[in-house]
Amino acid sequence: MFRGVCLVNLDAKGRVAVPARYRERLQSTCDSRLVVTVDRDRCLLLYPEPEWELIESKLAALPAFDNTARAIQRLYIGNAQEVEMDAQGRILLPHYLRDFAALDKRIAFVGQGSKFELWDEGAWNARTEAALSDTRISELAVAAGLGSLTL
Repeated sequence: MFRGVCLVNLDAKGRVAVPARYRERLQSTCDSRLVVTVDRDRCLLLYPEPEWELIESKLAALPAFDNTARAIQRLYIGNAQEVEMDAQGRILLPHYLRDFAALDKRIAFVGQGSKFELWDEGAWNARTEAALSDTRISELAVAAGLGSLTL
């Protein structure tokens, strides 16, 4: 499980260092092979390759004649790129994906269980602030049976 937020720098060549605390796990579970794709929230999703293969097979199995299914396939599979950590633990993010997510200098590397989200630091901070004041989050927590959970 990947969790937590790490702020990392994007270098001039478009490389970003995977936070050190995740590197060994990624080397052992996926031999440093990852897949990065877009997300509708204008961030990037970064999966260990075996996790991505599960997602990709589910997406590929969607009905071929359903326009919404094809749009989802184009969005996620069509924008997916394989990346590999180098000896320094860095990955090269393709330019068009960096542009899509407006990644500039500082990136929030956000653990989301089996994957990561990559956000521009300012966009991540804005999302966090918006979530803090979003009443729908409390409503969802109650509906999901989390109302009695102590955090």
